[in-house]
Amino acid sequence: MLKIGDIEMKNEVVLAPMAGVCNPAFRLIAKEFGTGLVCAEMVSGKAIVHGNERTREMLFVDEREKPLSLQIFGGDKDSLVEAAKVVDQETNADIIDINMGCPAPKVTKADAGARWLLDPNKINEMVAAVVAAVQKPVTVKMRIGWDHDHIYVIDNVKAVEAAGGKAVSIHGRTREQHYTGKADWSYIKQAKEAVSIPIIGNGDVATPEDARRMLDETGCDGVMIGRGALGNPWMLYRTIEYLKTGVLMPEPDAAEKIRIAILHMDRLVALRGEHIAVREMRKHIAWYLKGLKGGTRIKDIIMEETKRDEMERILKEFVAKLQEAGEDKMQVV
Repeated sequence: MLKIGDIEMKNEVVLAPMAGVCNPAFRLIAKEFGTGLVCAEMVSGKAIVHGNERTREMLFVDEREKPLSLQIFGGDKDSLVEAAKVVDQETNADIIDINMGCPAPKVTKADAGARWLLDPNKINEMVAAVVAAVQKPVTVKMRIGWDHDHIYVIDNVKAVEAAGGKAVSIHGRTREQHYTGKADWSYIKQAKEAVSIPIIGNGDVATPEDARRMLDETGCDGVMIGRGALGNPWMLYRTIEYLKTGVLMPEPDAAEKIRIAILHMDRLVALRGEHIAVREMRKHIAWYLKGLKGGTRIKDIIMEETKRDEMERILKEFVAKLQEAGEDKMQVV
């Protein structure tokens, strides 16, 4: 079973720290669907240190989400260490994760995120500084390299291990690829063979069968699921069951998908208030509607909606019509 430091997960399935997605509302659903470890969306180290109110809200952890990893990013060692101390001492997160994979130009231009992939020595220095300042286990999420001419993943994972990092999650793409092309799992295998700390594989895990194949092909200790879980926490549950028993559980029907979408919305309303939550939920509901007949038309209506009750009415009417027509099962689209 996946173990990071002294934190033991109940299975090897990990929810990736997706920006704009992995707030407590969605993380709790992922946990209720059985996920071994959930990761919070990345937070700026400087924003934590400066006491930004919105940023501090992002550090909230519901006890029901645990074990949970909180991810921080930054290019300045002092502020990163201070931010890590805040997470260590003032939150009930279990693990502190450092982002070395974000390809966004605004992050890499600040000498943060994927920028570190070019310098194993900096990785060692920064991780060692954080490890020395905190009690909680420190992990890293990285990509295999900056571009195809600069893939230093083996040196980089060794640098993390030497600095006292307790695990590394590796996305099998370069920074240059962003989310295009294919993830190269061979580098995840090489990284696993190079170090003794746990390696969590990430990239192109869209089905439970993909997760099984990643574990078998790379020997990694855990599987991180990101985009495959968008509007689809059943992917997490189905993967856990498939890895455990070899049985592929059925896809949810329309009523179940919309029930969870509304639960997700209500939890977000409780966190953010109706105005912000409904706006944020538009993209999530578009993901929940994927694979349902007529979902595209409803998505267009939802994108204009501003009220929670109207959202619920539209979605429930949509389900009722699908059920009446006998078309409430998932479609291949």
